[in-house]
This record gives sequence, structure tokens and C-alpha cells, in this order.
Amino acid sequence: MTVMGRPRRTVSAALALAVMVPTLSACFEEPSAHEAVRDFLVGWQTGDYVTAARRTDGDEKTVSKALEDARIQLDAASFRFAVKGIKSEGGEAQADFAAEVDLGENNPLWEYDGKLPLHLVDGRWKVRWSPSVLHPRLREGQRFAVDVDPESRHPIVDYTGDALQELASLHVASVIPAKLEDPARLCEQLSKVTGFPKDRLLSRILSASPSKQVPLVTFGPARFAKLRPQLEAIEGLQFSPQKQAVAPASPEQIVGTVTAVTPKTEQQLGGPQRAGDTVGNDGLQRAYQEYLTGSTKTSVITVDLKTLEEAEELATWRPGRAAAPVQTTLDRHAQKAADSALAGGYRGMLVAVQASTGNVLAVGSTKEYNQETDALAGQFPAGTAFSIISVEALLKAQVDLKQKLACPQDRTVGGARFHHSGPPAGSAPTLQGNFANGCVTALASLARRIDPAVLQAGATEFGIGSGWTLPLKSFSGSMQPLKNDAAVARALAGQNVSVSPLSMALVAGAVASGTWRPPVLVTAPKLSDLSAEAEPPKVVPPVELDEKTVTTLRALMRTGVTSGSARTAAAPGDPVHGITAAASRDRKPLAWFVGWQGDVAVAVLVDGSDSTAGATVAGRFFQNLRDGM
Repeated sequence: MTVMGRPRRTVSAALALAVMVPTLSACFEEPSAHEAVRDFLVGWQTGDYVTAARRTDGDEKTVSKALEDARIQLDAASFRFAVKGIKSEGGEAQADFAAEVDLGENNPLWEYDGKLPLHLVDGRWKVRWSPSVLHPRLREGQRFAVDVDPESRHPIVDYTGDALQELASLHVASVIPAKLEDPARLCEQLSKVTGFPKDRLLSRILSASPSKQVPLVTFGPARFAKLRPQLEAIEGLQFSPQKQAVAPASPEQIVGTVTAVTPKTEQQLGGPQRAGDTVGNDGLQRAYQEYLTGSTKTSVITVDLKTLEEAEELATWRPGRAAAPVQTTLDRHAQKAADSALAGGYRGMLVAVQASTGNVLAVGSTKEYNQETDALAGQFPAGTAFSIISVEALLKAQVDLKQKLACPQDRTVGGARFHHSGPPAGSAPTLQGNFANGCVTALASLARRIDPAVLQAGATEFGIGSGWTLPLKSFSGSMQPLKNDAAVARALAGQNVSVSPLSMALVAGAVASGTWRPPVLVTAPKLSDLSAEAEPPKVVPPVELDEKTVTTLRALMRTGVTSGSARTAAAPGDPVHGITAAASRDRKPLAWFVGWQGDVAVAVLVDGSDSTAGATVAGRFFQNLRDGM
């Protein structure tokens, strides 16, 4: 019987055998008992059951079948044996051996000590056959079986511990082995309907306790409805509904979807997955698949063949870590506020973080964008939102923010052309006014006064290009080399700086709190706890910002809401600070809002040429938070 889709240790077993056989054959020969011990154990280990049986005093067919049945009943990938010693006296002998059984299913090796009683039969040593030869506690009228108890999938939870999934109905197809007339036929029929390997299905049945319900395949509602007529036609197959918290709540693409294991996902995961198991397809459900599903308790037992009840437990273990919830920083209240703010006909994204911690509170998006690959990991031009980062370089260049600075519609700097498409900055604009209104041409004109190294250092302080790590895809930003005035001007205009909404929300949080902090999405488990073999993630420390820079930025970003183009972000409660910015990606106009209210910092990126659209979404978000949505 071929076993598919399961990690096995057969190669190592074969190597061990190659080492053991010469040792046994070179040292022992008849008339001692050693040759009989060697032939029996090597025959059992390699599956040459006839050779092994001939070294016993039992009926050859009976012993051969018992050895083969032991492998089937344990669903064993391999047996390995090592002789510990042989004692003989007259015509009697006893060999002590160590057994190592690979049960597969990612279980540890089952190790036990056995004994082979031997006696002379017509001048040849024979193993005195009884079931106890297979295991010292196996008796006549008993068989082996493997009992499994998988842990249920644990939830992903928000910062309060509430599950971010809802109950969904799954359907489990199972059998009771003792009630099946033809298990092989059932497995062949089920394999044709589901695609699961028939040999794998059969081995689960044959190794299970005969009187217990054995789940074989789990179906989601749609797949079960589609296959139900074919499944109900399989005699002996039983069905039962099972409620599991697998339907993701918002933010769905961050939490991730969960489905029942299919032949395809079983192969992708490398096995072994059992019926009732679920697999995370994306988001945190995928990133923490092994942590959420934990391990399966496995017991090797003996079963009474008359009563079909468990006689004795020989060994039990639950390998690996116990399953546990994944604790996130997500806030249901903030998430609902974000979803509602984006529901007003806009197409875009909103990321909210706690300014004082960097904790991700909400990730919202309309259907045109993906919350992970766009909101967390998307690479978008910063536009004049990058001017937040430019302020320190301007201050160090001793630029007076109140100085008059024209905001023409078009300007050329170092050969690079810039166009301001937003509202005018007033009849006598200042740098402060141009900042508040995101005037591209005015900001670009300052390129020759800025030290590129200072501008680059400022970007680093605000986390652009830093190596922070999340369990999902994410992008901290990047800046092209500032080799000349044109490159510096493009940076001031945010044209050669790529950022994600997440990275810009962290920029807003840095101004609000005075310290830039890396983002946090999951608080337990730590990324370093997921795999002992994986390289620990890089620790990115917080960066305390220059006090003068922060004070200036707070004033500028407050002006952006009170009298600049970010006025639509205003909301009751704590003062709202922020700026708007226009950008373009693949000739598609985009509108940014970057700012905060209280301890909640946001970045909004919306499609369209209306540079105030992002601020409008942010204003709705802050209002929703206040209204308790």
C-alpha cells in the first residue's frame, strides 16, 4: 500500500539497516541464537515477513500476517531495531531489543523495548511466537490501533481578546471501521469524488480503533452542497455538521480566510493533514497556520478484538507546540470607523496606528485595493506628503517658514519640470501656506538650499527604508539617490520617494508622539517564537525626533487642517492635525491625507484628482471614532 503526502523517515531507516545488518551477520552464526535474532528482526524491519516468520516456531502464514498487520494497524512508515543483548542457557535464550517505529503524521518516533524468547527446535534456534513478540504488552485476542485527537483551530483575536472570526458550518464525512463491509471500496469511491489518495484514506481507517468515529474528509458549505449526492451514494459514509470560527471579520484580508483541507492544500502543506483540519489561505491565518492549529495528540493503544474497545494505552504524546490564539493590535471600533469612512463612494485605503506605540489599529480598503499587498506593502509615490520629512532639512538650512514663496503653476528645477494642480496658495503665499496646501512647485524650488545628506537622514529617522518586520507583507518605503538638484527637488515633491499607507501612518504617529516607532500588528506570539530554525527578525528601535522639528511640524500640520487644503479632515474632539498631498501612479491621480487626532494617526490614500478627498475620508473616520461606530 502506497502512502502519499506524508513526511516519512524511510531513508534514515534504510541507512540504519545498512549499518546494522553487517554488524549482525558478521558477528553471529549458528548454532548460537544470534542468527535467528538477526533474520527475524531484519525480516520484520525490511518487510520480508516470510523470512522473519521462518525464524519462529509459529505457523508461517499466521506469523507473516501478524507482522504485516502490525505495520497496517500502526500505519507505520518504518520499523528499526537494535539488539541490546542475548542471553542463553541450554536450549533456551532471550534477546533484548530496542524498537523504533515511525508513525508518520509528524509524530515523534515511538520507542519501546522488546524481548524475543528463543528455544532450540530440531537443532535450530527459533523465536517462540506469541503476540508479545511484537510488544511485551500485546496479548492474544488484541491488536494495535492509533488514536488521534487533533486540537481545534484557535482564533485570531483583537487587542481585547475577542475573536476576529465568525462561525461557519463545515461538514465532516466519517466512518466507523467496524461497520464497514469493504473499507477499500469505500475509499476508492471517496477518492474519486474528492481527489484524496485512496491509500491514505484506507490507512486511516485500518489504523484507527474499530469502534470509534473516524473523520476522513471535511467540506465547506459550497463544496459539500455540490458533492452531496455523490457522497450520499457511498455506503457506510456518515456526515455531521461542525461549527468552526473560520469566517473572517473585518479587516478580512489581514485576518485571512480559512477553508477545509483539500487534496491541493494537503499537497502544498506537505501533509499530513487530517479530516477536520483547516488551512489558512492568506493573511494572518496563513502566516500563523502551524501556531493556530497546534499539534495532534496521538496514542498507541491495544484493542480487544471481541469487544472492539480499548484494552490499554501503550504510549501517548502531543508533539510540537500547543495551539493558541494569535493576539493582534487590531481595534474593532477603529476598524468599523475605517470601513464606514471608506464606504462613501471613494476608492482607496486607510491605515490607522496608535501614535504612542506603533500598534496597527485598523486597515481599511475598498474592493479595488488589497489590505495586505496595497495598504501594508504597496509602493506609492509620497507626493508632497513627503514635505513632513523635509522640514528638518529646511530648518537646518535656516529657511524661514514665514518667508514669501511663490506657488506658480509650473516650475523647472535642475531640468526637472513640476506642475501644481491643487488650489492656489493665496495672493501672497508663504512657505507655511505652501506646506499646508501641498504646493509642489514652491517646495521643489527649495532644492538648492537643502543638503541631500540631511534630507536622507531625515527620511531614515522617519522609518523610510528601515528594516522593520511584520508577519505579513509590508513596505517601509524607499528613496532614490539624491545625486543632483533635480533629484532633491523630486524628493521634496515626493516623486522619487515610494511609501505605503502604513509607512505614512507611522510618519504621522511620529510627529504626534515625538518618536518614530516601528509598526506592531501581532503581540503574541512573537515572530521569533514561530520557528526555532528561522533567523530572528531584525529589531528596529524607536527613534526620538528633534524637538524643534516636531514642534514646527505640529504647528504646520495644524494649519493644514484649520486653513489649508486638509480642512475637510476636521472633526469634533481633540484638534486634528494633517496635510493633503497630490500624487500620481501610472498616470492615475491619487490624493493623500497624513495626520492624527489624539493618539490615533492615519494615512489615507484615495483615487482621484480631488486633493481634499483623502482629508474628507479622514474626517469621517475621526467623526466615526467619536460617535462610537
